[in-house]
Amino acid sequence: MNAISVPPGRARKGGAERGERRPVNLRGHLARGDGSTANLTVLDMSYEGCRIDCTAELQPGEAIKLAVLRRGAIEAVVRWVDGNTAGLVFESEPEPQPERELLPRRNERVVLDAEVMMRRPGKHHYRVRVFDLSPDGCKAEFVERPEHHEQIMIKFDGLEALPAQVVWLDRATGGFRFNRPIHAAVYDLLLQRLA
Repeated sequence: MNAISVPPGRARKGGAERGERRPVNLRGHLARGDGSTANLTVLDMSYEGCRIDCTAELQPGEAIKLAVLRRGAIEAVVRWVDGNTAGLVFESEPEPQPERELLPRRNERVVLDAEVMMRRPGKHHYRVRVFDLSPDGCKAEFVERPEHHEQIMIKFDGLEALPAQVVWLDRATGGFRFNRPIHAAVYDLLLQRLA
């Protein structure tokens, strides 16, 4: 087993015991510093960290972003690796976020809880959660952090993929403005289907 500092199940720095971990079976993704991603399964979890099963060759000390659908994303550090299993410690300090660029909205957004497919150019697509929607854009989570003003594709089930621009970012969520507004009739049908 490769390990830095603490093997699984042992005392943490300063002699403090790790919090109790609850068994779970959650599918998710991780994003690495080099921009690559990998599928994973979270096997157990506590407030401080989790144990995952992942075929990517992770390295102890490596910083990653862990994303689980409907549960958001969190920064983490690989604590130990044993084959396909790894222990992660969640970062306690949130990274500082730049000020949002405040632009007036053309339409009111409807709060919802739905899933869409999101894809960055040249990257894999992921199913992510959408929190609100208007004909002009939406607020959604992401797996790989896009760049401000980057073009991405958002696909609602039953519709063609919509090109959109990133207008703001805040931790694991962002605001996305569609390049062309959704037609009013299509928008009404989409809201009925997502309700």
